[in-house]
Amino acid sequence: MIVFERVTKTFGSTRALDEFTLEIAGGKITGLFGPNGAGKSTCLKMIAGLTRPDAGRVLIDGEAPGMTTKSMIAYLPEIDYLYPWMTINDAVSFFAGFYEDWDGAKYQDLLSFLQLEPSMMISKISKGMRAKVKLLLTFSRRARYVLLDEPLSGIDILTRDAIIRTIVKDYSTGEQTIILSTHEIQEVEGLVEDVVFIDRGRVKLAGTAENLRQLEGRSLAAIMKEVFRHGND
Repeated sequence: MIVFERVTKTFGSTRALDEFTLEIAGGKITGLFGPNGAGKSTCLKMIAGLTRPDAGRVLIDGEAPGMTTKSMIAYLPEIDYLYPWMTINDAVSFFAGFYEDWDGAKYQDLLSFLQLEPSMMISKISKGMRAKVKLLLTFSRRARYVLLDEPLSGIDILTRDAIIRTIVKDYSTGEQTIILSTHEIQEVEGLVEDVVFIDRGRVKLAGTAENLRQLEGRSLAAIMKEVFRHGND
């Protein structure tokens, strides 16, 4: 379980999280939904231990993010972090040497599934192919927690489908926790089990996807429009 206890984080004059309080259950796919700048990426960076709260605390299975928790977490950032001079094989060699939970069998399976070749050079492949490579590196680990920050942003529809199919293919219910941050809610509505709507650094609405759909009598995408329409009135 991941817990945020009244977490506040500011960057200059911007308050990214404002006494943010949330519990994310283990063993599920949780969607963090909200507009750009809502605080979603800051949440993931805190779980990954890349930034620290100004106030409050974050706990991962009872531990503060740090050296103890880093081995549990696979983090896919929105930014393109791959060096252009690398081949896919170069990137894989780096990850496999750095992370003890690297799974060579999973890597080979995903390499074929995503239709990638180890000799492909990062500088010569499309943005969609680079997105697949990032997904390959993330899901070839046996991490307990997988953090995906806007994995569909700016990607063509066929690559989006491949990304979603990869998430479904790799996911083991009850064994792994996937936290998916996105504003592309329609694409992942059928994928998420728990939902958190975030705006201006605070939780606007949270619950299971199925319960929210039944209570509101509409899709998650429609609920999101209503939640943020009222929030901006």
